[in-house]
This record gives sequence, C-alpha cells and structure tokens, in this order.
Amino acid sequence: MPTVALVVADSLGVGEMPDADRYGDAGSDTLGHIAAFRPLHIPHLAALGLSSIRPVVGVGEPARVSGAFGKAATAGSGKDTIAGHWEIAGCTVQTPFTTYYEGFPAALMAEFEAATGLGWLGNVAESGTAIIARLGAEHVRTGRPIVYTSADSVFQVAAHEAVIPLPKLYELCRIAFEVVQKWGIARVIARPFIGGEGAYTRTEARKDIALEPPRATLMDVLQGAGVPTTSIGKIASIYGDRGFSRAVKAGNNGTITQAILDELDRREGGLVFANLVDFDMLYGHRRDPGGYATALEALDRRIPELLARIGPDDLLLVCADHGNDPTAPGTDHTREYVPVLAWRPGLGRVDLGTRASLADIGATAAEWLGVRLPEGESFAATLRG
Repeated sequence: MPTVALVVADSLGVGEMPDADRYGDAGSDTLGHIAAFRPLHIPHLAALGLSSIRPVVGVGEPARVSGAFGKAATAGSGKDTIAGHWEIAGCTVQTPFTTYYEGFPAALMAEFEAATGLGWLGNVAESGTAIIARLGAEHVRTGRPIVYTSADSVFQVAAHEAVIPLPKLYELCRIAFEVVQKWGIARVIARPFIGGEGAYTRTEARKDIALEPPRATLMDVLQGAGVPTTSIGKIASIYGDRGFSRAVKAGNNGTITQAILDELDRREGGLVFANLVDFDMLYGHRRDPGGYATALEALDRRIPELLARIGPDDLLLVCADHGNDPTAPGTDHTREYVPVLAWRPGLGRVDLGTRASLADIGATAAEWLGVRLPEGESFAATLRG
C-alpha cells in the first residue's frame, strides 16, 4: 500500500489573499517578510519549488526544480487552525468560529467557575508566554487557573504542574469544553508550565480538545476503506480525535519531524499526517521573524531525510493552514495563500498554479490512496505524469 506523508508547516503563508483587507491583513506575507528580515538558506525547499511559487528575496529559483509547486487559497471563512485543517481534509468551514478578542463574556466565565469550582485569573487575549510571566506567581499563590484566548476560537487554560497536576488540568479542560461549546468556541487547550517566578516555562504536555468536523473528512473516508491513518503531534485533536488508527505524540518541530521519519520507516502505508507547530506557536504569534527563519532552515536540513524515505509509489505533500506574518502588528493569524509542494521519486518540475481551495490537497491525498472526497480538485494525475 502506498504512503502519503502530509506535512503542515503551520502558518507558512506565501502572500495576502485578495480578501485580506477584510480581515485586517492587507500586505501580509509570512514567507516574504521573513526572507526580507534576513537571508534564508533553504536550498532543499527551493529545489522542491518553494521559491518558484513566488519570488523570495535572497533565495531565487534554483537551476533545477524537482517537484510540484503552487499555492492554494482558503475557500472558507476565517484564518484559524481548525478551519484551515478541516478544509485541507475536505470539510470547508463557511461560518467562522466565534473569537473573543476582548476576553470571554462574564456569563461564560461564571459558568466555567460554577462547573469547575475554581476561580480564574486573566480572561484576556494575550500571548501565552506573556500571560504566564505576568500572572504565574499569583496563580501559584492562589491556585486559580489562568484563562486566556488568542486570535483563534480557543479557550486556553494555563496552570503550573505543581499547583494543578496534569490529570486535574486535563479534566478541568474537559469540563471547560462542555461549557464553551454553546458559546461557539471550537477548541480548549491545556497549557501546563513549570519553573519558578521569572523563569516559568511551558511544557510540551499541552492537550487540545476540539469540536468534531460536521462531515466526513479525508481520514474518515480512508478509515472506512481500511486504509491506515496516523496522526503525529496535535493533528488528531484538531479533528476531535476522530478518524485516526494511530496517534503518535510529539511536541516540537524536531520531534515531530523525527516521528514522521520513524513512521515512514515502518512502511505500513496509508496516511501519515503531521503539523509542524513551532512555526506558528513560537515564531508567528510571538512576532519573531528571525526565529521563524532559523526554524525554516532547520526543516530544510531534514528534507533530504524525508525524500529518502518516500518510495516509488509514495507521495510527500507539504503545505500550510493559514499565514502568521511575524512582521504584522498584533499576534493574529493572517489571511494568506498557502504553499503546496508535492514530491515523488522521478518527478520533474510541475507548476500546479493557484488552487481554489485547500481541499485540493486532501483530494489529492485521497486519490493517491485509492479513495475520493466530495470536496476539492485532485492534482494526483498531474503528479503521476
């Protein structure tokens, strides 16, 4: 059975979409502004066609491109994690999830407090690391969890592991998820941290609890056909933990990439689906173009390892779910086209153009693995030549 490795470089947008101004994102360009901040050394990604999608300052188009490349628009509304991933898997979101840029309503917080028996701190839209630094000591003193949100439709609960142990924090978030669904919130995230005052550090023991997609996704269809589906990192949680035959835990770009390699070495076949979370979480939201550049270069160095594990019947797909321009004001995602890269052994230079929907990615993975999705236009035939 062939394998499709689907890798989401979380937030790696490649330039504003035509409707970006409606989202306050006119001029956004994640990849372009990172390259403008400092020279990028990404020869392997360039050889796959990343710099052929659009000009990238200092990178240029290599003499030889071996791979298919293009960009895809988000056909649905919004620019959040869940909407992007659901559309990739063939479940486009037309009604945006509710976001709370000014913090959550008092009535919601009262329900949370009544359901958990705990108070709370925060209730603002703020960077996770910033709010932990600001309220961590008070949390340790009072035992009250820190509640905050972001540009996503998300209710985040942060707690020191010595104050609220992981099992209790996860249960707290499960209770919170029951509360927030009626408020149109798509996801609850547990954000544990450790350390002392002035040196608090988030751990990789985060846990996401999210809504299930309202329709069948790529993974559901594959499972129905008996095709193995493997989640790496946070992927399964984005789909309400539905549709996966295996879930591999991994917390950062390095461990996630290694987990992809390990899964490809197993040669089980089917879908291997991963999200490289650091690009968005550590560098996009924190507005760190230099860190984003370094992380891109780290991924680039591992591309040869990925390609070496793609067999003659297999397919590698690399894309993003939205943008997060680290030079833009605020900490919000940005409404951008996303890159689409595809590679199999022997593939020459193939220009995929501009795709109308992220669902084209899932439709291609589906066709490669012998099933069909109702959404998206597959480009699998173009890759087979």
